[in-house]
Amino acid sequence: MAYLKALERLIESLSKLPSVGKKSAERMAFAILNMDEDDVLEFSEALKNVKEKIHTCPICGNYSEEEICEICSDNTRDTSKLMIVSYPKDVIAFETAEGYKGLYHVLNGVIAPTRGKGIEDLNFTSLIKRIEEGNIKEVIIATNPTVEGETTGLYIAKKLENYDIEITRLAYGLQMGGALDYTDSLTLVRALEGRRKL
Repeated sequence: MAYLKALERLIESLSKLPSVGKKSAERMAFAILNMDEDDVLEFSEALKNVKEKIHTCPICGNYSEEEICEICSDNTRDTSKLMIVSYPKDVIAFETAEGYKGLYHVLNGVIAPTRGKGIEDLNFTSLIKRIEEGNIKEVIIATNPTVEGETTGLYIAKKLENYDIEITRLAYGLQMGGALDYTDSLTLVRALEGRRKL
């Protein structure tokens, strides 16, 4: 038996989400179908609001509901440090860890030639403008330790080498509680390179 058209459309929409396959989308669709009407309306309102109220900060590229995000508008932040991340969710990870009090710059992606994504597709031009006009003394490259993240980090480092700023890269370490024999070779090499004196 074929699905009803409205249900099929919902399944197709849900399967557009990352890591959601056809079966997961079906389970979610049937769960929504069985929800109270008030809950469904609240759910649909939340989806609508997320698109209408959230935009990227014109300064750093992070998500915000205000004109300028709360990090860029916080005058207690260290404006001499600028951490470059790939996505807004990376900002959330660092803010949750509470160990960094500088500024951020969100690229909104990485250089990925196999997917047709170059530097012109990233939030890069405004990065150069911020460095030229700001008080930045150190740029911390915090792209993911993947081939695309490394490529993006190296490209940025090369483009910034003529500016009077210190360029650093996050150290890659070993996971606490992990075993060396299960650790990939790139992580081991990076952990060795990032060693420090005890």
